[in-house]
Amino acid sequence: MFTVLFHCFLLSSLVHFSNGFYVPGVAPVEFKKGQRIEVKAVKMTSIHTQLPYEYYSLPLCLPKNGTFVYKSENLGEVLRGDRIVNTPYEVHMAENIKCRLLCHQKNNPINWSVEESEKVASRIEHEYFVHLLVDNLPVATRTVNTGTSERSIEQGYRLGFMSKGKAYVNNHLKLLLKYHKHSQDSYRVVGFEVETASIDKDDLAFADDSCQFPTDANPQLVNEDTGTKLYFTYSVEWGESEISWASRWDIYLGMKDVQIHWFSIVNSIVVLFFLSGILTMIMVRTLRRDIARYNSDESIDDMMEETGWKLVHGDVFRPPPKRMLFAAVIGSGIQVFLMALITIFIAMLGMLSPASRGALMTAAIFLYVFMGLIAGYYSARLYNTMKGKQWKQAAFLTATLYPAIVFGTCFFLNFFIMGKHSSGAVPFSTMMALLCLWFCISLPLVYLGYYFGCRKQPFQHPVRTNFIPRKVPEQVWYMNVFICIFMAGILPFGAVFIELFFIFNALWENQFYYLFGFLFLVFCILVVSVSQISIVMVYFQLCGEDYHWWWKSFIVSGGSAVYILIYSIFYFFTKLEITEFIPTLLYIGYTGLMVLTFWLLTGTIGFFAAYTFIRKIYAAVKID
Repeated sequence: MFTVLFHCFLLSSLVHFSNGFYVPGVAPVEFKKGQRIEVKAVKMTSIHTQLPYEYYSLPLCLPKNGTFVYKSENLGEVLRGDRIVNTPYEVHMAENIKCRLLCHQKNNPINWSVEESEKVASRIEHEYFVHLLVDNLPVATRTVNTGTSERSIEQGYRLGFMSKGKAYVNNHLKLLLKYHKHSQDSYRVVGFEVETASIDKDDLAFADDSCQFPTDANPQLVNEDTGTKLYFTYSVEWGESEISWASRWDIYLGMKDVQIHWFSIVNSIVVLFFLSGILTMIMVRTLRRDIARYNSDESIDDMMEETGWKLVHGDVFRPPPKRMLFAAVIGSGIQVFLMALITIFIAMLGMLSPASRGALMTAAIFLYVFMGLIAGYYSARLYNTMKGKQWKQAAFLTATLYPAIVFGTCFFLNFFIMGKHSSGAVPFSTMMALLCLWFCISLPLVYLGYYFGCRKQPFQHPVRTNFIPRKVPEQVWYMNVFICIFMAGILPFGAVFIELFFIFNALWENQFYYLFGFLFLVFCILVVSVSQISIVMVYFQLCGEDYHWWWKSFIVSGGSAVYILIYSIFYFFTKLEITEFIPTLLYIGYTGLMVLTFWLLTGTIGFFAAYTFIRKIYAAVKID
């Protein structure tokens, strides 16, 4: 059965080869020959600064008539810093252009001031890429590694390049477009690449509406001392392709890393079987033997000498300290878990692919908001079980604890992003919309869940709790909470390590993440492995007659988040080339939120696994 499911999920990951990565119901756009196709700009990005900018944040060629037309963006696109706008490029289906001035007449070049030249040079020095769109297809640049001759694809095109400490701008673009002939008079765009060139204005020759330049033309220097005079030119070259419209994203989503993902899955399954073996040994042999002896007529003194988990039956369900905070933390974890599960599952079906710009983040935010109802319900039942009385305060804490940390951190970081005039800064209107989602939808839904949860019966426990708490004996050194965190976290981290690498690449190096079938499998393996680790650790804790397992099960189960924190530090120093303060602050802030979210997720999974396990084993024992 597992094998069948595995191949089904893998097939979903590879679906873009045959069916494309498009939301069901979205039809391809068909063009007639000679029909105008709009070229849009998205933003400029750099992995060195992590600060995106609008296309027109630099003094580039403006649209004809100077009218900016911004595309209506979804929530995810706004938070990503996308600002999709029209450009002056004139492209018509299947019509080539040899060379043409972009936005000015011959003998009338653009004149950048010293300040503008310094701004452009700074962007070039930080290796900014410009991202364009044609029919929702992002531009790509083919590159060749001079050392290995390996060909690769870069998203966008480089704004310019540095040579001997001076900046040169790529002011000529050769747009390489491909079409697939769907019918006699119907064409579809299936490819969009660009070749860049830097052409000094003195090497350009003009004839009527066209231009030409030698192959050995001098590059266009960005003069930071006296300003820069330059021309922007472009050419268009169309070619027919056998690539179907559904497969046009294959160039961006090449499956070169499939073997690595396979290794990750096999490694995770080995970890899973290893944990299952330990659990089987404990449950089938040790635990069953203990229960059989407890239920026999042997002397109680003999049984007390053998193991200690039954000795704490009168205290094992004693409510933990700070029960309101505990219920809020677990409720937040439930909300994150349901959001992650449903989002990854929908993405696995191809509905939240990279072709649907911003859809993944938008879906995740809305799912988190609406999962507040279920989170409130189960948090209320747990709070009721722990004999909590102030359910309204508990509901408010559940609804605000995690979102307040996230919103507060992002609000703080947003000031620094706004100071850099980056398009990554969240507009005030969007912040107000997010606050409305939080206080007008999520908060009432959590309260509604709490209302129904408090009306239900608390979770039933198989044994009664004593009035006087039992003294906990001194524990062995390896049951220290910090040691347990590191022991419990290593195996779940090993299960997600490979996928984590690709997720970090997608977040910080502007790459596409698309193998959601693999991610869903890894998520399932993570849930099982964290549950098993939590059960093993709680079993050993109870055998040491330590019944303070509530908080510890949550904290220890989230131990893999510590390894993610360590890995994020390693990734920062080995993979990223960030040296400035604000990009470093952004990395620390957003990575910290990711670690916290992962801790909530895995800690909640571990707690419920341990809670279910404890209820089962004490229900199987006859208590005198």
